[in-house]
Amino acid sequence: MKAKIRRVKDNYMTKGLKIVLTIGLLIVFQEISAQSKLNQSSEFQTEIIDSVYSEVFKEYRKFWVKFPDNYNPNSSVKYPVVYLLDGFSLRENLEEIYDNYWGHYLPHMILIGISNKTNRIRDLTTSQIKMRRGQAMNKETGGAENFTQSIEKELIPYIDNKYPTTTYRTLIGHSYAGLFTINMLVNHKHLFQNYIAIDPSLDWDHQKLLKEAKEKLSLESYKGKSLYVSLAAEQLHMWNEEITMDNIMDDASEFTLFARSIIDFSTFATSQKQNGLNFSWKVYNEDLHGTVPLPTMRDGLIFLFKWYQFKSPQKYNNPETKVEELVKLLEKQEEIYSTHFGYPFPPMIEEMFSGYGYMNLEVGQPEKAFMFFKSNIDYYPNSASAYNSMADYYEAQNDITNALRFVQKAAELSNDEYYKNRIQELKNK
Repeated sequence: MKAKIRRVKDNYMTKGLKIVLTIGLLIVFQEISAQSKLNQSSEFQTEIIDSVYSEVFKEYRKFWVKFPDNYNPNSSVKYPVVYLLDGFSLRENLEEIYDNYWGHYLPHMILIGISNKTNRIRDLTTSQIKMRRGQAMNKETGGAENFTQSIEKELIPYIDNKYPTTTYRTLIGHSYAGLFTINMLVNHKHLFQNYIAIDPSLDWDHQKLLKEAKEKLSLESYKGKSLYVSLAAEQLHMWNEEITMDNIMDDASEFTLFARSIIDFSTFATSQKQNGLNFSWKVYNEDLHGTVPLPTMRDGLIFLFKWYQFKSPQKYNNPETKVEELVKLLEKQEEIYSTHFGYPFPPMIEEMFSGYGYMNLEVGQPEKAFMFFKSNIDYYPNSASAYNSMADYYEAQNDITNALRFVQKAAELSNDEYYKNRIQELKNK
């Protein structure tokens, strides 16, 4: 029987949700579920390039879109969104982190990468300047408000209308885009819930935004908002190796203003507990300005979604935990998610429901397996793979009639040949 269940489970998880058995402990780890892709047509692209025409700039603005691995274009499920500035140059960093951490650490989300190749400095800087670091500034500057208007009035409505998104949004920006990101929090906080500012250029225009941010952080409420800031500290001074984190605030040169501005902002933001902002920052001593985006995105996303991390996994893995207790745990998890997202949200991703279902089949606890498989259908009623998993459950119980019923339902939801072949296999039994 165990060999049969293992075969059925492996049919579901070609690349899928790993189930690791150790002595007295069952631990479910997240990877990429290939079976969820059975819901997608073979022509469907999980990553696409798109553009929207901007009346603000009188031009098309390009961006890329990456869908979650469980995305089904025929489903009504909607997803939180991550917006990445300089999206084409930082694309691999974000995708690598997201692919590695979704599941336990991060929810399924749609990723949007915004191009800033055209007039980048103009669009991302928050005020006009003529000089910077002792040199003439010959490029256009100070267009952040126009770019913000384009994002708010053109890009976000276009994306929300075309793609299955929710209003729970995260914004990520590096350097000038980090300056822009903090400006969005300070002056346009209604657009995003979460912000990651990577080595932000807060020295811009004699710390103009920094001064404004201090005032607003001390007076306004930022409850429900989260910000993560990083500082690359491998090279705090361009020439002087003796400048360190221990003495940098004693230096008054232009060469340390960039780092001092980030430290000043972060120290102040940490002290303003009354405004409700969920804030954290980190100094990356081994990173340069160009290498810090990758570790910042990792740490920042984990910080922003710390509340998402699954509660009490040991109880789910413990064979002694009763079904009734598991149901209560799921109810509590759903409450946590729904409260933070601001709309109803399932207590588990589809892959985890299936994974725990198969895990309990493996160890001879069909009652628990049934609960997880049924919950999967309840929360993801348009998922063919959820019905197929329930068919696996019934087949393992030698109930071919019900197994066939659920595979037929899966076939109704998906045209994939896998389900059609399985229907025939069950009919032949």
